Amino acid sequence: MCHWKQSERRADMAENTGRNFDLLTLGQLLLRLSPPDNERLSRGDTFIKQVGGAELNVAVGAALLGLHTGVISKLPSHDVGSFIKGKIRSFGVSDDFFMYDHSSSARVGIYYYENGAYPRKPKVIYDRNNSSFFSLNIDEIPEEVYRASKCFHTTGITLALSPQVRDTAIEMIKRFKEAGTLVSFDVNFRGNLWTGEEARECIEKILPYVDIFFCSEDTARLTFKKTGTAREMMKSFTEEYPISIVASTQRIVHSPKRHDFGSVIYDAARKEFYEEEPYKDIEVVDRIGSGDAYISGALYGLLSSGGDCAKAIAFGNATAAVKNTIPGDLPSSNLEEIETIIKAHNQKGPQSEMAR
Repeated sequence: MCHWKQSERRADMAENTGRNFDLLTLGQLLLRLSPPDNERLSRGDTFIKQVGGAELNVAVGAALLGLHTGVISKLPSHDVGSFIKGKIRSFGVSDDFFMYDHSSSARVGIYYYENGAYPRKPKVIYDRNNSSFFSLNIDEIPEEVYRASKCFHTTGITLALSPQVRDTAIEMIKRFKEAGTLVSFDVNFRGNLWTGEEARECIEKILPYVDIFFCSEDTARLTFKKTGTAREMMKSFTEEYPISIVASTQRIVHSPKRHDFGSVIYDAARKEFYEEEPYKDIEVVDRIGSGDAYISGALYGLLSSGGDCAKAIAFGNATAAVKNTIPGDLPSSNLEEIETIIKAHNQKGPQSEMAR
């Protein structure tokens, strides 16, 4: 069982003040356009329209597992914004804290995704600049949001989008923390949005407010200039900052269609690491959003149990592994399916080839 340090007091406070949400996330909502199957962006005539965004993916995955979640974002008031809002609602995620852009220049961020097949790698092209989310201002955010949830989550992608979005997000992190809300943060470094030095300088300013920290081994080395083993680097974050939990995913890519996936979680209060056997030879249909799915499962494990890191590892790994097998950004596995997968993962000996 993990210990929350000061966060344990905050979680109790959240329950005692009747907060409506288990988890709120902040991020840009994106329209994803993809050629069907393994077609090329440069050649195909048809796009499949889907909805995504790192923080949305986390909210959807956690909602499917049973948490009450919502997204804080800004959308155009036109039909494309309505399409995205409808999709989000269909997963049981709240739009209570959506802001709307009624200007003539209102637009949704878009990205184009092309599947890979060895030796051709998957490809992503972004067209997300100057979307309606970029105009989000701290004064638009209702004050009640800061005491509405037990946990708040955002990512380095949001911090990297623009100076205005960055200032808004950082101020929101501070206000959530001040209100006694657990703060979860995923570095999710993207080299096409900012440099490693820019990311490190910005993120180190918000780490004093973070309770649950998601950072890969590569990012720890390249962005934060950490040295040593993966576990030594994870532990060092909790020695430098008042972080309670650090989680790091571990993916081995054998080919675009075959991956292994696992993770390690460090509990600073107990000075204990948690790990399980990774999922091996995952048949990858679409890897986009699998890291976010991991976070949704890990946060479900932590928030539904009062901080059980073993449960966080089990649900994080299983939710991520299954997401790799599903097209689109968003998870689609409910609690029953994930529990069945966890049971099968831990089972020794022969297993049925079908879910019956």
